[in-house]
Amino acid sequence: MAVKKITKRWLFNSLGVILVILIALEVVIAFSVKDYYYGSVERVVYSQAETVSGLLSKNHSEGRGNYEDYFRGIVTSFEKRNIMELMIINSEGKVLLTSSGFIPEEGFLTPDFAEASENIEKNAEFIGESNGEKIMSVTVIPEGSTEDYFSFRLVTSLEDVDYQIMTVIIGASLIGIAIIFFVVLSGSYFINSIVNPVGQISETAKKIAEGDFNAKIEKKTDDEIGELCETINYMADELGATERMKNDFISSVSHELRTPLTAIKGWAEMLEDSAKDQSIDGKTLERGMGVIIGETERLSVMVEELLDFSRLQSGRMILQPMKLDIIAELSEAVLTFEQRAIREKKALNYTENDDIIAVTGDKNRLRQVFVNIIDNALKYSDEGGSVTISAIRAEDGFVDISVKDTGIGIPADQLEKVKTKFFKGNATRRGSGIGLAVADEIIRMHGGEILLDSIEGEGTTVTIRLPIDK
Repeated sequence: MAVKKITKRWLFNSLGVILVILIALEVVIAFSVKDYYYGSVERVVYSQAETVSGLLSKNHSEGRGNYEDYFRGIVTSFEKRNIMELMIINSEGKVLLTSSGFIPEEGFLTPDFAEASENIEKNAEFIGESNGEKIMSVTVIPEGSTEDYFSFRLVTSLEDVDYQIMTVIIGASLIGIAIIFFVVLSGSYFINSIVNPVGQISETAKKIAEGDFNAKIEKKTDDEIGELCETINYMADELGATERMKNDFISSVSHELRTPLTAIKGWAEMLEDSAKDQSIDGKTLERGMGVIIGETERLSVMVEELLDFSRLQSGRMILQPMKLDIIAELSEAVLTFEQRAIREKKALNYTENDDIIAVTGDKNRLRQVFVNIIDNALKYSDEGGSVTISAIRAEDGFVDISVKDTGIGIPADQLEKVKTKFFKGNATRRGSGIGLAVADEIIRMHGGEILLDSIEGEGTTVTIRLPIDK
């Protein structure tokens, strides 16, 4: 389902990335806070160690009195006893005196003392648990040390420091949770603003697919979703219009096919009855056969037109190009309409161009286009009207073949639709409504175009443009 996929993608992409970033920040903050607090404690401890070591070294170098008494005096008067403890340790690692007055029991672990004893020139530091409490300690062997007063050790508890670190980490975690909460809240609102319209679009698209072209989507925003809603609505309107044109086309074609069939059947039945009683004369027979042949040819043209349209729709129409004189082909097409124009009392004006204009194209298909357009010009012109045909060599390397009539014209709002499949502007005139669509596609396949210019009530000019061979 689309809704679930969008939500899942957001969870894995956006929220997942934010979550990873926040976790990474939490880790960085935790280590940074720990380094900061432990570094601060370490600086304080080492500062005190340097102070004590400096006092002892000065006493030893200046010989101010008994070294051990001076050492004890420093321990008993240690000012930082509220935050750390100062110890005196002999050379065997036994604690002799502490600033708190508490002497640890035997076996008290002092790992930093062992390290300092191995390298008396270097202070030894220890961070970890000692006797159930997390501590930081530094052991220093001062100048002038003796067997009994061999070294001193500064020890401070890290329990309060760890508590402060944990408080900061918990605070940062709560901030991260709050950020995630607001991201989820805003993200849910944003997703819903997409998911809900997508759901409506999906439902409306299903209705349109089922043939309900009146289904519409309410546009609520002016963003891309709103534009998509407008596009879907426009698509439904266009599909509805196409469906109506298709139905009109089927109705028109059915009527166009039925009319000649009715004439053929009527005359065939009459000729059959007349032949039985031998009452038919030659003139009636000739007339009847003429109607049957004419209507049969008309049906053949319509069926061929429908077949051509089907081939174009399925991409199965294949041209058979050859080099030809387009003027000669146009002249032959005009010639086929001369008698019809006389019968219908319409003027067919054509002056053949003396120029030979060579094009590469399918001879039969181009003839089909000329016949279709001239036929339309005569069909939509009333008695007494005229059709003027001309061909000129244009300066841009094209030949312009113009068919101008003085017929009923095309309304401005229909001008762009007349080349659309199934469209038939005037239902009172015979025809299927696909002839111009087929002609337009054939000319496009030749690299040309058909242009239309019309004024309603005055007439229409159709211009066929084809590329001339260089």
